[in-house]
Amino acid sequence: MKLLLIYTGGTIGMVQNAEGELQPFEFDGLLAQVPELGRLDVDIDTFQPWEPVDSSELKPAHWATLATSIAKRAEAYDGFVVLHGTDTMAYTASALSFMLQGLSKPIILTGSQLPIGVLRSDARENVLTAIELALTQEQGQPVLQEVAVYFEYQLYRGNRVFKYSSQDFDAFNSPNWSALADAGVHLEWDRDALLRPDGGLMLQTDMNAEVGILTLFPGIDE
Repeated sequence: MKLLLIYTGGTIGMVQNAEGELQPFEFDGLLAQVPELGRLDVDIDTFQPWEPVDSSELKPAHWATLATSIAKRAEAYDGFVVLHGTDTMAYTASALSFMLQGLSKPIILTGSQLPIGVLRSDARENVLTAIELALTQEQGQPVLQEVAVYFEYQLYRGNRVFKYSSQDFDAFNSPNWSALADAGVHLEWDRDALLRPDGGLMLQTDMNAEVGILTLFPGIDE
């Protein structure tokens, strides 16, 4: 099996330098940070669609670039794992779910609350399990065939998740749709919650950023 690991930036890709300061690590050195990846029966390629940036800097144009990059490589890989900053990961996951309609392959976004180079980091478990979930197949087909977010033992639908905490390791929740999978001692899938796309891939990247959310309240004026 082949998997593409995509790094966009964010806390997960940081290590401490000799002075103890955090800085982005060389993405090609990921195996050195997570040696357990070498035990997985998979060929992992890595890809950076742009120079790593804080996730708060991402815009719809970045989403379009990411979606196009995945669509171009859809036939070459069995699954995709996107390493992403947590602040806007839910936004990117939701956007990709609409940009990559009909792609019957797993696309899992994950990140971490602590940098991968920190001793107590949650990055290693998140990366390893996200990859394992993306590789899970039954009868030659991927169990997951949609965009999802994996964080702290839970796999959520990409357009039903939001970040509710900047301090807890279980920083994401999906109140209106049950978790797609629970990563305990065994990987437990909620098959009734999984999406099964019809038809082939439809790439749609034309988005209008001039849209805002207005909360109505009693007494609001024109």
